[in-house]
Amino acid sequence: MLVSDAQREVRTVYVGGFWGQLVSGAIWLTSAALGTWATPRAAIIAIVAGGFFIFPLTQLMLRLSGRQASLTSDNPLKALAVQIAFTLPLGMLLLAPVGAYRLNWFYPALMILLGAHYLPFTFLYGMRMFLPLTAILVGSGTLIAMYFAESFSLGAWVGGGTLLVFAWVGRAAVRAEMRSGN
Repeated sequence: MLVSDAQREVRTVYVGGFWGQLVSGAIWLTSAALGTWATPRAAIIAIVAGGFFIFPLTQLMLRLSGRQASLTSDNPLKALAVQIAFTLPLGMLLLAPVGAYRLNWFYPALMILLGAHYLPFTFLYGMRMFLPLTAILVGSGTLIAMYFAESFSLGAWVGGGTLLVFAWVGRAAVRAEMRSGN
């Protein structure tokens, strides 16, 4: 299988990241709401616990939409997808000391980690849209930490909104590709 064919399968099966980003965005926004109207503890528990369900919920959404839910066994990018999936949970270990030092840096730090996590999606999916997604998450996380750190949940709102916007961007890109027959 050629790399371009493997990337096309990733794009097609996962709809340009649509369902994963939609689920992730919903978890981020739920966490943002808890951070705004409940407690930071509830918000952090929601986003960390919710993160464990992103893949299973994405699989469920793919199946409910009548789509294939996994890559074929001969796709050489399957192992890369699994490795990329584990970069964020492993990187999240850094959030414990960050949050202990300054709780309001929790979401900006998570935005930076999430942005770094999305960078290799550019190759995995063969979609350049992950470059601006990475830049927006990393840049916004940095700016919020540096200039707007008085707000605990601002980063969660920005991160969740960004994920939802890019979910639809990815979906539209894959639909356009499928319509054009490329």
